[in-house]
Amino acid sequence: MRLTMRTSLALRTLMFCAVNEGRIVQRHEISTTCDASENHLAQVIHLLARNGYLKTRRGRHGGLALGRPAAEITVGQVFRSFEAPLPFADCWHGSERDCPLKGACRLSCVLKEAMDAFYARLDQTTLADLVGDNSELEHLLRAA
Repeated sequence: MRLTMRTSLALRTLMFCAVNEGRIVQRHEISTTCDASENHLAQVIHLLARNGYLKTRRGRHGGLALGRPAAEITVGQVFRSFEAPLPFADCWHGSERDCPLKGACRLSCVLKEAMDAFYARLDQTTLADLVGDNSELEHLLRAA
């Protein structure tokens, strides 16, 4: 299993906004700090805003900020927004291929339980948990 770049950028963007709470931040600040393409970041920001994690403002004094308190955003929610549509195994529902072991294989049940445990753990972690009392991260993400 591997975290996609979109999910990684989403979490970096949210952490950047959380560290700079109370301030409208610019996309290019996040792009520079997180070493990300502004075009790729724009797509991630759009999805974060559409899901209510960010508020965006256009114009000369525009930018973005958290759409709700960091303590109300769980890592699990963000992962589901970006990763959930991708099935972990090709035998899961919605697959274009039909597994020849379907119906007899117990691996899919084990994988489902593992994924449920994975997301349950992520649901216990908020954005506030990631940035709170983390001076090293704050130093890296604090906007000038």
